[in-house]
Amino acid sequence: MELFLQQVVAGFSTGAIYACMALSVVMIYQAIHHLNFAQGEMAMFSTYIAWQLMVWGVPWYLAFPLTIIISFVGGFAIERAIFKPIERAPVLSHIVVFIALFSIFNSLAGFIWDFTIKSVESPFGRGRFLDSQLLSAHQAGMIGVTLLMLVGLWAFFRFTRVGLAMRAAAANPESARLVGIRVNMMTALGWGMAAAIGAVAGILIAPVVFLEPNMMLSILLYGFAGAVLGGLTNPLGAVIGGFLVGIIENLAGTYLDWLIESAFGLIGLAVSLHGMFAEIKLTIALLVIILVLVVKPEGLLGRKIVQRV
Repeated sequence: MELFLQQVVAGFSTGAIYACMALSVVMIYQAIHHLNFAQGEMAMFSTYIAWQLMVWGVPWYLAFPLTIIISFVGGFAIERAIFKPIERAPVLSHIVVFIALFSIFNSLAGFIWDFTIKSVESPFGRGRFLDSQLLSAHQAGMIGVTLLMLVGLWAFFRFTRVGLAMRAAAANPESARLVGIRVNMMTALGWGMAAAIGAVAGILIAPVVFLEPNMMLSILLYGFAGAVLGGLTNPLGAVIGGFLVGIIENLAGTYLDWLIESAFGLIGLAVSLHGMFAEIKLTIALLVIILVLVVKPEGLLGRKIVQRV
């Protein structure tokens, strides 16, 4: 039972990062109805900016908000400079630009900071959280920061005029224009916020996976999985999906060898496959997602989109 709780708590902490990525993916999807394949690389580049600021002597509690602001401005600028001119272009054009941005950010990070792995110290410490055997201080910090950010975003979209305007622009752009909402500006703000949320995910996960140009590739895949599982049309669903993917990933990697041993008594086989299961956790999690989507294609909390033809 203790092992189960440990894996659930650990999965919840990594799921917090997947929830951030899923939310950033959904925010851009609702704005332009495409998945941003460069979202992870943008988050990685933001993490390097935070690391560089700390190397220059900026304390973490200042480097963190500064990086979020820089990321927001960068995401806003990318939408204005690149995607605004091609908003009416074919879908394939958007996909090519996303792939180009992926390559540009990845190569640029390697060119500026090289491709060697860098260690990032956790601002929350490496010890246990309140002497708990279930949760480390960094895991608790990841969960706490993520939940605070999610509450702040909920309040922003629920109680502010700009947040309500962004929701209206995403739900029905034509009607939003009729009531005077600048839909293009709301789209750009969505890009900026998505970039800022991705930066939070990158900075929080860097002490766990280490800092290098490819650090966010698997994180982005988990974020995509969480967004699709929860529902690409529902930000709350994407967040829940991200947490679920984190828990599924941990439980799958831990208990598959136990299931083999229990079902077939093949202790030696279970031991030999233990390392392999740890390596294919992403595949296992994605298989679970596929099974869910076969039953409910719009995701757990997504809404069905009906089009008149």
